[in-house]
Amino acid sequence: MPANKPLVWLPACHRNLDLSDPGGYTVLADRYALAVCQLGMQPVLFPMAGESEVAGLLPLVDGVLLTGSPSNVEATRFGGAVLDSDLIDPRRDRLTMALVRAAVAAGIPLLGVCRGLQEMNVALGGSLCQRLHAEPGFDDHREPEGVSAELQFAPRHEVLLEPGSAFAGWAGGTRARVNSLHGQGISRLGQGLVAQARAPDGLVEGVQVADAKAFAFGVQWHPEWHFAEMPFYRRMLEAFAHACRVHQHARAADGATP
Repeated sequence: MPANKPLVWLPACHRNLDLSDPGGYTVLADRYALAVCQLGMQPVLFPMAGESEVAGLLPLVDGVLLTGSPSNVEATRFGGAVLDSDLIDPRRDRLTMALVRAAVAAGIPLLGVCRGLQEMNVALGGSLCQRLHAEPGFDDHREPEGVSAELQFAPRHEVLLEPGSAFAGWAGGTRARVNSLHGQGISRLGQGLVAQARAPDGLVEGVQVADAKAFAFGVQWHPEWHFAEMPFYRRMLEAFAHACRVHQHARAADGATP
């Protein structure tokens, strides 16, 4: 059995945090890395990785967690127009579009959270609704402003889960309450994605990659937030961690452990 912890690749975001420094910064929200650690795994970043490095780096890890981010997937990738209000991260887009497809093809456990779900959808040929709150028939899924993080990440609405799905198994039923901190969401599902969780307004909020060789799910909510206190979130993340350990054991058996 491998002595080391499974390695989980978390793609970084890229920001200009200091206007006097034109080089920019590579960043990751601590809560995702902390959740990975609390699940008994080790988060890893490849800060300067681009799409051409995916094939060489992916065999070194046991899972991929696509994190949420204040930025949006660039709309031109799914036939939309970039809005003036958009914060975009083209470097991350270039990496994650390749990373999603490669992880699915290689059978590397994959979990997409918020932006990560949207990356999965676009990488597999789907599209996004850019301003849900302005679309007839959809609710406002954005977090409340001017309140504490505890209130922003508190459960906001139910999701309706497909009977017999993995989501229903994690929730112990076909309904669960989740948080909601997003302005855009899935419009057209990507190829091979199966909707397994929907908000009350019909928005797809949980998907599985059909016929994937390993764990391959995406969610619009944030299960990393205080997951130990939320059985639904915890079981979902524990299932991801289990899949990563299974992959690590197989990688060790093949003599591929670094």
